[in-house]
Amino acid sequence: MAQIRFENVTKRFGGVTAVDRVSMTFEDKEFVVLLGPSGCGKSTALRMVAGLEEVTEGQVYIEDKLVTHVEPKDRDIAMVFQNYALYPHMDVYSNMAFALQLRKLTREEIDRRVQEAAAILGLQDLLKRKPRQLSGGQSQRVAMGRAIVRKPKAFLFDEPLSNLDAKLRASMRGEIRGLHDRLQTTTIYVTHDQIEAMTLADRVVVMKDGAVQQVGMPLDIYERPANTFVAGFIGNPPMNLIVCRVEQKTAGLFLANDAFSFPVDAIENGPGLLASAVGSEVVLGIRPEHMEDGKFAATRDPGKILRAVVSLVEPMGSNTHLRMKIADTEVIACVNPGSRAKLGETVELLCDLSRVCLFDKASGRMLGRQE
Repeated sequence: MAQIRFENVTKRFGGVTAVDRVSMTFEDKEFVVLLGPSGCGKSTALRMVAGLEEVTEGQVYIEDKLVTHVEPKDRDIAMVFQNYALYPHMDVYSNMAFALQLRKLTREEIDRRVQEAAAILGLQDLLKRKPRQLSGGQSQRVAMGRAIVRKPKAFLFDEPLSNLDAKLRASMRGEIRGLHDRLQTTTIYVTHDQIEAMTLADRVVVMKDGAVQQVGMPLDIYERPANTFVAGFIGNPPMNLIVCRVEQKTAGLFLANDAFSFPVDAIENGPGLLASAVGSEVVLGIRPEHMEDGKFAATRDPGKILRAVVSLVEPMGSNTHLRMKIADTEVIACVNPGSRAKLGETVELLCDLSRVCLFDKASGRMLGRQE
């Protein structure tokens, strides 16, 4: 088991900075997901843990041992790649045993470890098969088994499920999380899939342009995103981000634009956050599931109504997605599947203002969030 630590780690490829002064700690036995869009630096960060990329600046520690310039084979780390990287001429048993043979373990110890890993992953009946005879899910299990037999200090996963279909990905997510719960090995997992991040992680590290945007438990990141990038990246559909003005009226402070006029006192900590912002613009964030077709609302508060014209109706089975436009901003609501909203129709959506987030328009940072 191992704690892994980055201290001001930077990686440059020529004039391009892939990872920019990142400091973070992966605790012993923790499952951490590095999440972000393509090109954000998450895989590069993972490869620097493994020693497959050289660190340009900064230090990497494993168990408080400086490993910045230690060879990959000497870091006691096991990595599972996106393409599985199985040896095509070897059967499953030999693929799993190969690294142990290089360590010159006894034949009995090798067999014990391979059989143990095969039992954990349900591979007992596949040990004599070649990789070409395996399905995608079976190949992934073999790649995981090859990592397990080494009993490493940490597991590194680089988008391991991206080549699988949706149903198999869901199944393998459960297997990977169950494997971690059983083995309790420090795990760092890279993905651009937020569902994987939300369902697998103890903590999520959201990255953009080589920099860490937010670190936290999945639900905290979902409910209290640190900035508009995180708010717009996490969630499917993502959080709606709507520019509005802070207005002082006779009845009090309001957030207003052409689609709504929301009383600020209905928003958590709203008066304290916006009392000095009268006349300025802020970004209001509200998730699609916190907007309800007014026709289905048990109670209808006019101060919580957003009006917009429907540009697309997407029936999803369990709910219906209504896509609308407010000025140049697209807004999505996840409403009751019985909604009969039609293209071009103006709908009234009841918004749960207790779930709203507020962001500074200039910096994008969430107002009132304590780092």
